[in-house]
Amino acid sequence: MVRTLIGGLVAGIIIFVVGFIFWATPLGELAYAHPTDQQSAAVQNALAQNFGQGSAGAYRVPDAGSREGAAMYANGPIAVVQFNPRGYSPDDMTMILPGFIMAVIAGLLIAFGLASVSRGRSFAELGRLVVLFSLGFTVWEYLGTPIFNHFGWGYWIYSFVAESVSLILAGLVVARWFLPSHVHPVAEPVATEA
Repeated sequence: MVRTLIGGLVAGIIIFVVGFIFWATPLGELAYAHPTDQQSAAVQNALAQNFGQGSAGAYRVPDAGSREGAAMYANGPIAVVQFNPRGYSPDDMTMILPGFIMAVIAGLLIAFGLASVSRGRSFAELGRLVVLFSLGFTVWEYLGTPIFNHFGWGYWIYSFVAESVSLILAGLVVARWFLPSHVHPVAEPVATEA
């Protein structure tokens, strides 16, 4: 239990650090298309005029819930806007502690999940489980999203790579070094001649 707990903390740190590398360094700019300053100002103005009094949330534009909205949606252009009425510094770090806590929770879930299926399995078997479950999640979550929502692919492919790397790396470290001592593979009985 203690090894698993420590492994979960280490996995959380790995997820956080890999996420930092992919998203909080200049590398993270690869995920985004970059509008000009004039385009940014025009869109920000439109957001303030149309959503300014709204609350933070994801807005499908146009909203296809009415006949007119459905026609506008069919004609395009369309967008899903992750809107927040507040402004933040581009270097804002207020998300660091909550993000770290979330990474540790994810790491603990990985560690306790692996511990629950580890008895009698080799590292190679656990490694396969880690890779396949991680890819199963990230393929659906990050590569399925642009399909179902008609999004561009750049951001989602980058997200898929970033999240796959962090989950697989964290899971492999836990599988290799932090599972309970009962994890060693069960030895096959030696056949004896009668």
